[in-house]
Amino acid sequence: MNYDIIVIGSGPGGYVTAIRAAQLGFKTAIIEKENLGGICLNWGCIPTKALLKSAQVFHYINHAEDYGLNKVEASFEFPNVIQRSRGVASKMSKGIEFLMKKNKIDVILGTAKVQKGKKVSVTDKDGKVTEYSGTNIILATGARSRELPNLPQDGKKVIGYRQALSLPEQPKSMIVVGSGAIGVEFADFYNTMGTKVTVVEFLPNIVPVEDEEISKHLEKSLKKTGIEIMTNASVESVDTSGNGVKATVKTEKGNITLEADILLSAVGIAANIENIGLEEVGIQTDKGRVLVNEWYETSVPGYYAIGDIIPTQALAHVASAEGITCVEKIKGMHVEKIDYGNIPGCTYCHPEVASVGLTEKQAKEKGYEIKVGKFPLSASGKATANGNTDGFIKVIFDAKYGEWLGCHMIGEGVTDMVAEAVVARKLETTGHEIIKSIHPHPTVSEAIMEAAAAAYGEVIHI
Repeated sequence: MNYDIIVIGSGPGGYVTAIRAAQLGFKTAIIEKENLGGICLNWGCIPTKALLKSAQVFHYINHAEDYGLNKVEASFEFPNVIQRSRGVASKMSKGIEFLMKKNKIDVILGTAKVQKGKKVSVTDKDGKVTEYSGTNIILATGARSRELPNLPQDGKKVIGYRQALSLPEQPKSMIVVGSGAIGVEFADFYNTMGTKVTVVEFLPNIVPVEDEEISKHLEKSLKKTGIEIMTNASVESVDTSGNGVKATVKTEKGNITLEADILLSAVGIAANIENIGLEEVGIQTDKGRVLVNEWYETSVPGYYAIGDIIPTQALAHVASAEGITCVEKIKGMHVEKIDYGNIPGCTYCHPEVASVGLTEKQAKEKGYEIKVGKFPLSASGKATANGNTDGFIKVIFDAKYGEWLGCHMIGEGVTDMVAEAVVARKLETTGHEIIKSIHPHPTVSEAIMEAAAAAYGEVIHI
């Protein structure tokens, strides 16, 4: 049972790493304790998008008259919506299973623990322990919903994202604590389906990592749909002794009590680094993350770590890129380090949010003299035809050299448009090069060109 590479965890970090390792000729095994595809595919990115699509279709049907169609009264059975989401996740997991077979990767089911001497012990569901050895061991164990001491999750009334994906019945009311991507996506889904939703955010703005103008616009948009949003607020304690949940919320004006059927805690994630043998092997950690060098090797040679368990952005596409970079370096290839300043972030609520690079505030703090261009989707022909004009594109350029410093978008479909900015920034494209790159008409993507033109006083359609 000797392998060139053993990957522990089969999420978008782990399974991608294993496939690339196999492509490079390494004898590869992957160890998974639950389902192939990990949290992202089974309990995160993919099933939440399925739920949000159901909500979007429901919304469209209920607004048929806006498109010149006869009014239709849409209805749904909540378990069927959940079942579709679970079916999508299951189909994708089977797809990963196929890819493992195709690439001749050994799949080992069980709970892994690293040992000294580049060994891994795996305990299967029956308690049987088997030891494997690998020249290189890559940890990709991912993360789970973070629990705050004053918000213990019981899985029924106080839940994490996992339970939010598979509730047996729709709650009439819900408190969502935290307004990052997970929080606002679930708030949007449940609100669209008819649940009364209140979002509680500790910081002054929702989706706090985004450009401030984007955050404020999203807050207005979500409030228009009926979501209540409380910023500069924190949940101090919860009482689950009654039928639902009573949350004591600290606000700038004093404490108030919110009541709901369910409270969803969406206050971030915690890395899965416990009980996997790090201490025994001597692998160093700091603040709940595994410490690695620029090629993802830990403090112990031959042991690597990628994804949510290291101190980089906890995003599926980051984990995949780190895994590929890691095994290509092990192979001895000439590898380029990942540019963590050019990682796109996406939030799939309605309207969607997508961004890459510096916010306007960050650019100013770094001392750049900047040119900022904005283009409202209300001026886009395609967005108007689609009936989705809520949002805008914002671009930030360095005034001196024309470097594209940041791109921030809010609107329907922007998560599929942000890659243009990522590639352009990778290629060190200037603002004028974007303006002179002819974009197809009518598309929403034209708004990027128009926003760039606005930055340089050349915009046509506003």
